[in-house]
Amino acid sequence: MTQISISQALQKSHSLIGKSTSPKLDVQLLLAEVIQQSNSYLYTWPERVLTEEQLQRFTALLQRRIEGEPIAYLLGYQDFWTLRLQVSEDTLIPRPDTELLVEQALRLLEDGDSRVADLGTGTGAVALSLASERPHWKVWACDYVPAAAQLAEANRVQHQLENVQIVTGSWFEPLSGEFALIVSNPPYIEAEDEHLSCGDLRFEPRSALVSGSDGLMDVKHIISHAPQYLQLHGWLLLEHGYNQGVAVRQLFEDRGFKQVQTVQDLGANDRVTVGQWCRVANSGSKHVNG
Repeated sequence: MTQISISQALQKSHSLIGKSTSPKLDVQLLLAEVIQQSNSYLYTWPERVLTEEQLQRFTALLQRRIEGEPIAYLLGYQDFWTLRLQVSEDTLIPRPDTELLVEQALRLLEDGDSRVADLGTGTGAVALSLASERPHWKVWACDYVPAAAQLAEANRVQHQLENVQIVTGSWFEPLSGEFALIVSNPPYIEAEDEHLSCGDLRFEPRSALVSGSDGLMDVKHIISHAPQYLQLHGWLLLEHGYNQGVAVRQLFEDRGFKQVQTVQDLGANDRVTVGQWCRVANSGSKHVNG
């Protein structure tokens, strides 16, 4: 039986060079997962020998990573905001850029007896993060994919967030009443975008990525119907592509939203557009840095 130590296993990161932006970290995470220890343990006990079962599992996971499978799918979890969330191939992998959506929602609305909706919740990342920061909010998180809604519910239970209700349905379909704030990270990639064949996107559900020929089909639907579910002076927040800020602001304005602004991410890319529903004409739009 072949035997290798933790130190020798860590050297396998060379096989990921050119295939991952973080080969050393990927190998550390996979190895720590296989032996069920922390990353620091790997360097405290580098001489420890892997069992045959551990070596087989590590080798299999490493090969899948070499083939491009996202590290989050291999680990079964992804950290987002302050939460560790279960992930599966039924949902998008929560990304750091989406934390901007959480930041802006928290900026706009203080804690209190407010109703908030998260459309297309996926893992529940945005809804659960908001609920963890605002314990008095009542958050509805909906997704039309039953497996995604089940995963979001599992994450809700794991983090013991009683102020979140997970519902199944397409966009506004399962909702009723008015909300102080509606957030969404909808699909916004163009159907023919070449990036769909690159990196992690190859493995993620296409239905959660692509939205018509211009990438704005779902954004348009949400903006069009949101006023029916927003209370007076309620807010709509949408994540979108880096090159869609101008178009999304125009859609907000055309629908009658006020105080429309696009917030940029840390890379200075348009990322989240915000608008307030006041049932009067828009007073203009602007950019702000996140």
